[in-house]
Amino acid sequence: MTNQTDDQSSQNPSLDNDENLDWAKQAYEKLKRQQEEQKLEQQILIEKTLPKKSTEIISSENNQINSLEETSSFSDDVPVTNTSSLENLSNEFIEEPILGDFDDTFTWSAKILEAQGKKLDNISLDEINWLSRLQKGLEKTRKGFVTDLLEKFGDDPLTPETVDDLETLLLRSDAGVNATDQIINALRTRLNEEVLDSKEGLRFLKEQLCQIVDKPIENSELNELAPKRNRLNIWLLVGVNGVGKTTTLGKLANLALKSGFSTLIAAADTFRAAAVEQVKVWGDRSGVPVISNNTPNADPASIVFDAIGAAKSKNVELLLVDTAGRLQNKNNLMEELSKVRKIIDRLAPEANVESLLVLDATQGQNGLSQAMAFSKSAELTGVVITKLDGSSRGGGAFAVASQTNLPIRFIGAGEGIRDLRPFNSFEFVEALLANK
Repeated sequence: MTNQTDDQSSQNPSLDNDENLDWAKQAYEKLKRQQEEQKLEQQILIEKTLPKKSTEIISSENNQINSLEETSSFSDDVPVTNTSSLENLSNEFIEEPILGDFDDTFTWSAKILEAQGKKLDNISLDEINWLSRLQKGLEKTRKGFVTDLLEKFGDDPLTPETVDDLETLLLRSDAGVNATDQIINALRTRLNEEVLDSKEGLRFLKEQLCQIVDKPIENSELNELAPKRNRLNIWLLVGVNGVGKTTTLGKLANLALKSGFSTLIAAADTFRAAAVEQVKVWGDRSGVPVISNNTPNADPASIVFDAIGAAKSKNVELLLVDTAGRLQNKNNLMEELSKVRKIIDRLAPEANVESLLVLDATQGQNGLSQAMAFSKSAELTGVVITKLDGSSRGGGAFAVASQTNLPIRFIGAGEGIRDLRPFNSFEFVEALLANK
C-alpha cells in the first residue's frame, strides 16, 4: 500500500543496460550494511528491554489479552477479538527478511527497481524479496510460455509465421481472445511498417502487455489502491470458496498495518465451516482485531452492521470484510451479498467502499465467468489475483483486464504473510518474460 515509483508512467523502463549491474552491486552492499546495523540496533534494544520486563508484567499482559471477549452486538464500547501476543507481533513486524547471496535473482530484482527510477537511498530488502518471489512464482507460466516464445523469436527478424506462433502461445497461456487479438493486431501493424528484430519484437510485446493491464487502472483514475487517510474505508473481499479470499484478507490487514492504517476485520463468511476461525488466525498473525459471531450461519449483514459501528466508534481507517464464498449459480448467496452492500450504503454513506474480487490464477478462464457473475451483485471495483506461484496460467491476468475492464489491484505469489503486493504492470510483465 505504499506508493509506486514516482512518475513511473512517464518513464520507459529498460533492463538492457549492462551498467545496471554496477547499480545492483551498490544496492547489495547498501542493504548488507543496513541489515548489519539493524541487527546491532535490535540486539541493543533487547539488552535494554528484557531486564526491565518482569515476569509479573508479562503475566499481566497475557491475562489482559486472554480476557478480551467477542460479541455480535454493537455498543459504544464494543469489545473485539484480538488474540495476538506481543511475541507474534514482534515476529511479523520487527524481523526483516534476510539478505541472501548476490546472485542472478538479486541482480534482476535490483535492475527492475532501477529501471523504474528507484534511488539507492530508497530501496528496501522487502522490495527485493518481493520481486524475487514474484519472478519465482511465475516460473510455471514462464516455462510454458517464454521458453517457446524465445525459440520462436530466435535471432532473426520477426516474420508473419512468428506472429502466428505467438498467437498460439498467448492463447495457451490463458491470455484470452480479446487480449491476444489486441497484441497480434498491433504487432502485425508494426511489421507492416518496419522490420523488427527479435529484441525489438520482445520489447514491443512487453509494451502491449503492459497497456492491456494498465488500461482499466487508468480508467479508474486511481493508479494504486490504498485507504484514504482520516476517513472510513470499507473493502469487501468476495469470491468463490477456495480462491484464497480469507488468506488475502489477512495479508491485506498486514499491509495496512505496515503502512500505518488503523484496521479492523469483519468475519462475515458465516456459511463455510471454520471460516470465522480462519479469519481469527489471520487477525492474530496480523495483529488486527476481528468482529465475529460464532453462531453457525449467522446473518452476515448483522456482523457488518456491528463492524461498521465498531469502526466508527474507534475511528478505524480500514474495515476489511470477509464475505461468503458465493457460487455464481446460487442466487440466494448473491442476494445476501447485495444485502451487505445495502447495509454499508445505509450505515456508512460517507465511507470509501471497494469491492475486490479474489481470483485463483490456477482456474484460468473460469475466473472470467466468476467476474461476470459477481460484477452486478458485488458492484466490483477491482480484482486480486492469487496463487500465481502455483499456476501455469499467469496470462489469465491479461484476459481479466481486457474482458472485464476491472483494474488488477493486488497479486499474490506465495503462502507467506508478505506474499501479497499492489499490482505493478511493469514488474509483472518483466517477471513473466524474464529470460533466465
